[in-house]
Amino acid sequence: MPQLLEAPSCLRVEHADSHCHHRFPGAMCTSRLFTLVLVVQPPRVLLGMKKRGFGAGLWNGFGGKVQPGESIEEAARRELLEESGLTVDTLQKMGQITFEFVGNSELMDVHIFRADNFHGEPTESDEMRPQWFQLDEVPFNHMWADDIYWFPLLLQKKLFRGYFKFQGQDTILEHTLKEVEEV
Repeated sequence: MPQLLEAPSCLRVEHADSHCHHRFPGAMCTSRLFTLVLVVQPPRVLLGMKKRGFGAGLWNGFGGKVQPGESIEEAARRELLEESGLTVDTLQKMGQITFEFVGNSELMDVHIFRADNFHGEPTESDEMRPQWFQLDEVPFNHMWADDIYWFPLLLQKKLFRGYFKFQGQDTILEHTLKEVEEV
């Protein structure tokens, strides 16, 4: 399993990772920080249809890359506003998942947040089209394949850490996921 490093949020984490080193001998693997925010208002959750770029055509939460000089939470708030038009007072950090994609030496270190309250109206952006879904009608068959594993933990307000290794965007080759006391 990749090392889950706690690093200053404004820094890009670079580390030799056993999974990565195995596939790219002699290569130093990098891990890039990303955020993901799920807006939850039982009995519904707000998802966005990704309109372009990585993951286009899939429903997802709102998020993206952490920019230099901003904290992980600042990035989460910025991406939520840019992609959905919403602001939040409180973000609950729920999980951290490292993603590996076969053929790519850069790992994705995704910090996942939950927001139970928000300000504004969900608004379509260039990148995302927001839509509310009933919790029993979440479109997992049109989402990333890993979501069905950790989404229930987030909805139950359980903290988690995980690792998913993908072949392409559809096939999970291996994964680990566990509940934790803190993230």
